[in-house]
Amino acid sequence: MDIALLIRNRLKELGLGQRTLARAAHVTESYISQLLTQKKLPPAPNRTDMYEKIGRVLKLPQGQLAKLADQQRREQLRKRLGDQPTPLLRNVRELILRKCHPGKTRQICAIFEKQPFGELERFVAQKLLGVVKSVARQELDNPTWVRKVARLSKKSYPQMRVTVLKFLDTTIFDLSNENCMAFLDPLIESWDIDLATFCIEIVLNRRVAPGHHKTFEFLERGPDKTSEEEPGLKEFLQDPLLSGDATEEELTFLHTLTFENKRPTPLYYYRELQSLRDPLHFQTSRRKPSGR
Repeated sequence: MDIALLIRNRLKELGLGQRTLARAAHVTESYISQLLTQKKLPPAPNRTDMYEKIGRVLKLPQGQLAKLADQQRREQLRKRLGDQPTPLLRNVRELILRKCHPGKTRQICAIFEKQPFGELERFVAQKLLGVVKSVARQELDNPTWVRKVARLSKKSYPQMRVTVLKFLDTTIFDLSNENCMAFLDPLIESWDIDLATFCIEIVLNRRVAPGHHKTFEFLERGPDKTSEEEPGLKEFLQDPLLSGDATEEELTFLHTLTFENKRPTPLYYYRELQSLRDPLHFQTSRRKPSGR
C-alpha cells in the first residue's frame, strides 16, 4: 500500500478532512491534496516532522508513514536516474550574476555566455545552492525563521513550510524562479570567486542566515587521483532523490573515491552515503584508564 492510499483510507475511516492534516503538519491544504493525488512526491522523512504529526492525527503506528514514504521515494528514484538535466533558467542565471562581486560580474558573465551551463556555472550554482539548502535544513523546524523568510517572500507560514520541503529536493538542474525568490535572493548577500584557484566566498544575509560567511576551496589531488568525475557520481549529484540531503563534507568524501577497472552506478554512491551515516560502521574512541 502506498502512503497516499493509506492516508486517504484513514481519513475516511475517521471521518476527517484534508484540512485537519494540513493544520497538524503546518502546511497548506493544497500541498496535502497534491500528496494524496500523487502529484507531488512525499518529502524525505529525515527532512520533516510532517509524518509524525499526521500519524498522530490518523492514529497510526509510529514510523509507519515515514517508512512508506521512504519506500516510495526509493521506487521513484530508479525511474528518474535516466532523466537528462536541463540548464539553468535565465532568471536564475541573472540572479546569480547580480549577486556576484561587482568587480567580477562582467568577466563571469562572459564565461557563462561562452560556456552555457559549463563547469564554472555549475560549480558556482552548486555551491550557492548547497549553502542555502544547509541553512534551510537547519532552520526548517524553527517557526521564527520560517515566518521571517515567509515575510520576505510574501508567503504565509504554511506556504513557506511547503516551499522549504520542495526546495530541499532541488538540485542545480531543476532550480526554479520560485526557489530563487524564496531562498537564494533573500539569503545570499554576495559571492566572489578567484578564477585562478577556484576559491569561492559566499556572504549570507545576517538577518536570516547564521554564520554569514562561507569559503570553499578545491583540494589538490595527488598524482594517483583522477581529476575526472565519475559518470555515476554525476548522475548521483543530478538526482535530488539520491543526493538532495548530502552535506558538503559527505560530497567531498564521495569525490575522493576512485576506481580503476569499475564504473560505479548512482545507486552505489547512494549506498555509500547511507553507509557513511550509519553509526554501526564506525567505532567511537574510548579513553584508556590511567595507570596507577
